[in-house]
Amino acid sequence: MGWLDALRGIAALLVVLDHSSYTFLPEFRREMTPVFNSGRCGIIMFFLVSGYIIPASLERRGCVRTFWVGRVFRLYPLWTAAVTAFLVLGALGLTTVRDFGRQSAATVALAHVTLLQELLGTRNLLVVLWTLSYEMAFYLLVVALFTVGLHQRSAATALVLAALTVMGATVGSALPAAALSGAIGTGPLIVLAAVAMAAAIGCASAGPPTLRRAGGLLGGTLALTLVVFNSMVPIWESLAILAAMFLGTTVHRAENGRTTWLWAAVTAAAVLVCAVVGAYAGDAVVGSPRNGWLTAFLLAVLAFGVGLASRRRRVPRWLTGLGTISYSLFLVHPVLLAVVDTTVGRARHDSPLLEVAFCAVLLPVCVLTQRYIEAPGQRWGRRLARRVRPS
Repeated sequence: MGWLDALRGIAALLVVLDHSSYTFLPEFRREMTPVFNSGRCGIIMFFLVSGYIIPASLERRGCVRTFWVGRVFRLYPLWTAAVTAFLVLGALGLTTVRDFGRQSAATVALAHVTLLQELLGTRNLLVVLWTLSYEMAFYLLVVALFTVGLHQRSAATALVLAALTVMGATVGSALPAAALSGAIGTGPLIVLAAVAMAAAIGCASAGPPTLRRAGGLLGGTLALTLVVFNSMVPIWESLAILAAMFLGTTVHRAENGRTTWLWAAVTAAAVLVCAVVGAYAGDAVVGSPRNGWLTAFLLAVLAFGVGLASRRRRVPRWLTGLGTISYSLFLVHPVLLAVVDTTVGRARHDSPLLEVAFCAVLLPVCVLTQRYIEAPGQRWGRRLARRVRPS
């Protein structure tokens, strides 16, 4: 699995470069982003890797309950630490906590705890947290397919989502961003979604088969509804993200002989074509020029393909090491950047030395957070999973 760690490490560095360039390399960023959005490329790479790994993890366990235990202890310990650190630093005046408008602190907190805040009409406390909303939506869809016995249909799922990407580009412009939040209110939607998510996970994790299937379908329906009708980005982009994740799953199935490589190649081509059509038929990508997004998407898929083709080669240790701390790099860097932006301010001209100095501070910090927060959390999750696993 070293090639996957390498991809995660590269993806994390691309995201760090994208966000830190605001602070340290403003001129470089202005020139690069219209042609290549490094942050989007890194994120799509992360999504492809998640698509490859997550369904395989669920199927290997064969148990929805232990799958959710594993996910909770993988994501939340570091998420809690990063969010807490950001809020504490904000209280000390070292970071700037964004204004959430008329939303109450309780609904903002609840939206973030579900990890679905990006799909619940709530702005992200940290800029990178929006990606976890799509991760959670993917988990809910994967569990839904698993509970009804359709989890082997990854290629078909990716193709359906790719087709919906094109449809979303042509008809989605009629829907405003966060349409459900506008229709029923952000607060009520957050509460309803939180209750539905808890019920879906609880039912899918326990009880008779009928209840498990009902829970899985409830979670999958919730995820698709929020992605289509309440995303903060254009519908076509949200669906392209999910299609890319199921493309990763399709590749895993091809590698393990559960589908053909020809079928995987057809799926990859369809996802890429539909992403291109969606980008040009739909609205401009929020916060990113269309061409820069497309280049990022295409290069992310290409990088994943190169990694896959090189999977039997030895991967340099420094790359697998970056992969090990990739989640820490992902969540810690915006906290450190927020401190720099608030206390020192952003550079007016490119400062490569400051960029290097920032990374020199970031990497050791992430080694520590991985060792003392991520790793213990994963160990606790494995212990609890063994205890709650049905006999």
